[in-house]
Amino acid sequence: MARVLEDDAKRLLASAGLRVPEFERASSAEAACSIASSFGGRAVVKALVPTGRRGKAGAVRLCAASLEAEVAASELIGSVVGPYPVDMVLVEEWVDIERELYLAFEIARGRPEYTLLMSADGGVEIESRPESVSRVPLDPIQLPSESDLAQLWDHLGLGALSLELGRVTHAALRLFIERDLTLLEINPLSVLPDGNVSCVGALMAIDDNALARQPDVAKVAIEGSERAWRPETVLEERVTSINADTSQRGSARYLELENGNIGFLCGGGGASLLLFDALVAAGGSPANYSEFGGNPTEQRVYDLTRVVLDKRGVQGLFVGHNLTNNTQVDVVAAGITRALQDAALAEPFPVIAREAGLHDKEGRRIFEEANVTYVGEETTLNAAADAMVDAMRKAGLV
Repeated sequence: MARVLEDDAKRLLASAGLRVPEFERASSAEAACSIASSFGGRAVVKALVPTGRRGKAGAVRLCAASLEAEVAASELIGSVVGPYPVDMVLVEEWVDIERELYLAFEIARGRPEYTLLMSADGGVEIESRPESVSRVPLDPIQLPSESDLAQLWDHLGLGALSLELGRVTHAALRLFIERDLTLLEINPLSVLPDGNVSCVGALMAIDDNALARQPDVAKVAIEGSERAWRPETVLEERVTSINADTSQRGSARYLELENGNIGFLCGGGGASLLLFDALVAAGGSPANYSEFGGNPTEQRVYDLTRVVLDKRGVQGLFVGHNLTNNTQVDVVAAGITRALQDAALAEPFPVIAREAGLHDKEGRRIFEEANVTYVGEETTLNAAADAMVDAMRKAGLV
């Protein structure tokens, strides 16, 4: 997932016909003061980092005068918000708000649909009120009209505002789809005293694989896997370097999770999400989310497997595909078993491979000769995940 900073996100929102406050970046306290003065003194100063919940972190300051904006910028620049050092701030005009709403779109995990999230009660406390957020699945083939969306807002009690909110929501949805976004969150979506609606806060992310189709977004996007809005870890940087090696065929993705003791290594596509969910549902604790595809070479599989195994605290490995298309199971097996041999792992270290597809008979032989438990397409994804957790439990690792 590639992240887009808030000012760039708001430029995209404005290009879609949505209202946003006036804003400008500042890299110094003096510049922030000057920008605030151009807005008449009253301004909002925000740490310009790719994360949400900045208000809760004290990284959004309401400033009644330009000197206050200078002080706020001085305090924020050079600070750290979450894992991010603050190099710049976003200075926005202060808009008077009568009501705060919440609007977001996201890709539904593991399903071919979008999800619309909306609430009549937005703002910084929205996460503490999950019951106030309505989740509406959207069929990409038959998207709702402005009128349909207005009715949803009307059901939330917005009355006369519903027509305008339907227009705004429809424009945001078109932007979400046309720009290949994976996340678009507008919080707050603010109702102004004159009845207009403004996108006062914005979070945006785009699919890495779509950047070639979106050159203007690619210029401002910060590429990276879906890391909950944080910089790459050392292990994630290793996988970025692995992918940069064009001499090796195939692709690799790796997301390091905070805890967990089961290395997770699966083929790309929807089945990898199903396998991950099945492992969690079975009581397993994944240490990472990792996938490969594009018929990778043995070396690429080896390199990715070493990254998975090198995470501190990994005590087992779960490998899987639903059914490979062009990825060769024997090549996958050769890369994984070589990595297991070279990693000098402490025993016991349960490993289960659930593979099926091209050259799977030879793949089974390679895995089993390396003492890896192999199951094929006769075993469901859920059953394979159950077997992995059972193996960890028998080894005293759960």
